[in-house]
Amino acid sequence: MNLAVNARDAMSGGGRLIFETTNVELDETYVISHPDTKPGRYALLTVSDTGHGMDAETMSHIFEPFFTTKERGKGTGLGLATVYGIVRQSGGHLAVYSEPGRGTTFKIYLPRTEQEATAAAAPEAPEVEVRAWETVALVEDEPALRAVIHDLLEEGGYTVIDGPTPEASLLAAEAHPGPIHLLLTDLVMPRMSGREAADRLRAAHPEVRVVYRSGDTNMAAEHQGLPERQAFLQKPFSLGVLLRKLREVLDSPR
Repeated sequence: MNLAVNARDAMSGGGRLIFETTNVELDETYVISHPDTKPGRYALLTVSDTGHGMDAETMSHIFEPFFTTKERGKGTGLGLATVYGIVRQSGGHLAVYSEPGRGTTFKIYLPRTEQEATAAAAPEAPEVEVRAWETVALVEDEPALRAVIHDLLEEGGYTVIDGPTPEASLLAAEAHPGPIHLLLTDLVMPRMSGREAADRLRAAHPEVRVVYRSGDTNMAAEHQGLPERQAFLQKPFSLGVLLRKLREVLDSPR
């Protein structure tokens, strides 16, 4: 998702986003020129775009945390650092090719398993749909993600208060005349943290409960054992996990 979002932003005038998968074998010759790689059999995921591309100086920094070429407030600089961390922790290798005006290609090599596939687990029993009614303040700095979560929550019955930026979302929630039952906020944002957002909103709505979200595994460890009025969701998560967590927090005793 991070690679796709970056590709979209690099193609403001339109273009092509291409995903390809194949099996490859990296030999000793490849390893000589890529010393952080081990020889062996890999599954290769290639993500290419026809956007504006990058120069060599930009490419030398793209995996550094908080490095971003996007304008202020449009990105955290954590997307590619997250991609790099996931690939390396999985024993994989990542290569990037780009030129200004020629687009960008990311090649992600993930070790292939030698184990035989096991039988698929039995499908989960369908969940009983619970129609929600509460009001949720949504604070998210990525517009596309905010729009998706907004629509999903409304489909579930929630009244959603948000805005085009985290600051606008907070202002709308603070001015809301009725109760705010829950704040759903990212922990890491460009101009404020999720904790700061929660503290601000509690000043106007002390009744609010909080669910934090983050893709940082260190954040997940730090937030284990939070009281029910504060909960944590580790990205990525499914819609079902999100809705269950909201109900768990909202239905817990005060």
